[in-house]
Formats: sequence, C-alpha cells, structure tokens
Amino acid sequence: MSDGSFNTTTRQSWGSRLSQSLGGVLVGGALGIGAVVLLFWNEGRAVDRATTLALGANRVISVSADRVDPANDGELVHVSGVTTISGSLRDPLFGIDQPAIRLQRQVEMYQWVEERESKTREKLGGGTETVTTYRYEKKWSDRLQDSDDFQDASAHRNPKSIPLEQAEWSADSVRLGAFRLNPAQVAELGPTQSLSLAGLSWPGKVVDKPVIARGDHLFLGKTPDEPRVGDLRVRFEWVAPGDVSVVAAQQGDSFTALVTPSGELALLENARVDAQAMFATARHNNTMLTWLLRGVGLLLLFIGWKLVLNPLRTFAAVVPFFARIVDFGTGVVAIALTLVIGLSTIALAWMVARPLLSVALLAGTLALVFGLLRRRGASTNAPTVAAVPPPPPR
Repeated sequence: MSDGSFNTTTRQSWGSRLSQSLGGVLVGGALGIGAVVLLFWNEGRAVDRATTLALGANRVISVSADRVDPANDGELVHVSGVTTISGSLRDPLFGIDQPAIRLQRQVEMYQWVEERESKTREKLGGGTETVTTYRYEKKWSDRLQDSDDFQDASAHRNPKSIPLEQAEWSADSVRLGAFRLNPAQVAELGPTQSLSLAGLSWPGKVVDKPVIARGDHLFLGKTPDEPRVGDLRVRFEWVAPGDVSVVAAQQGDSFTALVTPSGELALLENARVDAQAMFATARHNNTMLTWLLRGVGLLLLFIGWKLVLNPLRTFAAVVPFFARIVDFGTGVVAIALTLVIGLSTIALAWMVARPLLSVALLAGTLALVFGLLRRRGASTNAPTVAAVPPPPPR
C-alpha cells in the first residue's frame, strides 16, 4: 500500500486489563513520589533564586563597556553595549561565508511519515477492542523516520540515514566593548534569523545531489517542484552582532557567574536594558517557572493517583456503564488527594525554606481564628435582659 490508510483491530481480555492495571499501581506510586519530590524541591529552588536575585540587585554596579577597571574584579557588574566579532564563519561543505556570532546549517529530508490514531471501545464482560488507523504521507522532517518500525514497512521505505548532518559554528571571540563574553554567554546571544542566499555562491553538487536554490533554502535533488523520498532541503540561520546587556561577576576582561550562598547569578538580555530592569525580568521569570513546576508537579501527582485507583475502574469494567461511574468517582478522589498532598507538600517546603515567615503566617492565622472564636463565644454568653412591659394606660 503506497498511500492512503488502513486499519488494524486488536482485542484485550478483562483479565489482561486487570493485570496491566495492577502493574500500573507501581508506576503510579513512583510517579506520585517523584511529584512530591519535585514540588518540595521547586519551593526551595524558588526561595533560593529569589534570595540570590535580591542580593544581586543590592550589590550590582553599572560600568562602562569601553574600559575594563581592574578594581571591579570579582564584583557584580552590569554592562550594556554592542557585540563585535572579528572575521567570519564558514560552512566548508557549501562554501557559505558569513560574518556572524553563530552560523547554523539546518537539514531536512523528504521522507515517509507514519501517523497513527487509535480508538478503544469497552465491551460487555470487561474486554476492549482497539481500532488503529495508520496513515502515510511524504513530508519534510529534520529527524530520520525509521521505516522499519512502520506497520506497512514494505511499501513505505525511507533511506537508512540522512546523508547530510546539521552543523553549527560559533565565533572564537565575541566582545562587548573592552570585555570578552564567555562561551555560556555567547550561546545565549540572539535572535536567530534566516540567512538570505542573495549574493552567495555554493557548489553545484553536494553528497552526489544537484544543488538548486529555492527561496531561502537550497534543494538537493533533481526536481524541486516534485521532491522524491531522500531529497534534502538545507537552510542557514545566523546570529548577527547587536545590542546586549550583561550582569555577572567581572573576571579579568571577561565575566563569570557570581557565586552566592543561595546559588549562582549571571544574567543576559539581547537588548540595552538597565540593571534593575534585568533583575525585574529575572524575578518575573522565577515566578513563572515556579508556577509552571507547581502545575507539572500537581499534574504528575494526579496522574499517579489515577493509575493507583485504576484497578477499581478496570474491575467494574465488566459492565461498561459501571466503569464510567467508577471512573468519575476515582477522578474526584484523585483530584482531592492531589490537592491535599500537593498543597501540604508546598506548605511544608515553605516551612523548611522560610521557617520564620511560615511561623509568623501560622501565628497570625491562629490568632485570627482564636479572635473570631472568642468573639463568637462572648456574644453567645452575653446576659439576656428581660423586656419591661409598658405601664397600663390611665
């Protein structure tokens, strides 16, 4: 079958499903433990990062990029300016030469791609029937699609390898005024943009394939308008010199991360930004990462509980209607357990990371509750004054 799609049907017995779901209990337990560890670690990481940023914001000094002052060696400095390079970067295979901080060769191959979609239906008695639809299309992909793993491998054959590798070259020296950026900082420079092929030249053949220009990429094959399996498409991307701002410890004429008791500090932005704005961005990023990891931890915890409770659903699947009811119930229980354990873990982590603040918050909460209870008790125990009837009319 050279195109289109076809279906396969598989069946699983109730006993096999039950055995599989019991095995999932171990996976769910491990997942839950991992989620608790992640949540606990994340709170400590967030506090340490916030402490490091607060220390840095109070210690940083802004210096000119034009001159390196030896007196600032080891100090946390803020430097803004324009990056410069000497020379250019070259792809020796294509002869592409470009003055750049970073040059990348992106390679895609035209190949068969298998897509599969499965639909499972529960049957009376607890078994399942799964219908899987396999579809095959020819697409450009930067990853090799191993056709040996295809369901219909004989009619959809891909090459065993991509004959041309992706590659990247970086400038040996990138300077910010009188300073030299370290390799970690160079790796953060951007943005990456597509390299125009206008005015450039390249060989007529690479890896035994004709090279034809098409827009912003080079086509390696005979018929660009009708590509064949195994044809290649090559694009070049580069990072140009531009504005950059750095916060780091000065080390000679270069930079290194500032080591503090709560962590390392080194910031970089691809724009001219003052020091306090850089720290504001770093604090925002820390908050976003904290909430993201909290969400991931709670999600993993929920999935873990669902796996632990899944045997109950499978046991009830003898009658599919009962399975749906049990599935809803275990979902509610999983959500409740996720919130209780997840939020308790976060609270405990805060007590460990910031004990004084946690004790103060707990004391304030207890005082508020005690005050409300005392006020309610006072109003309940207040003496009742009997109403005095008015005097009779004369």
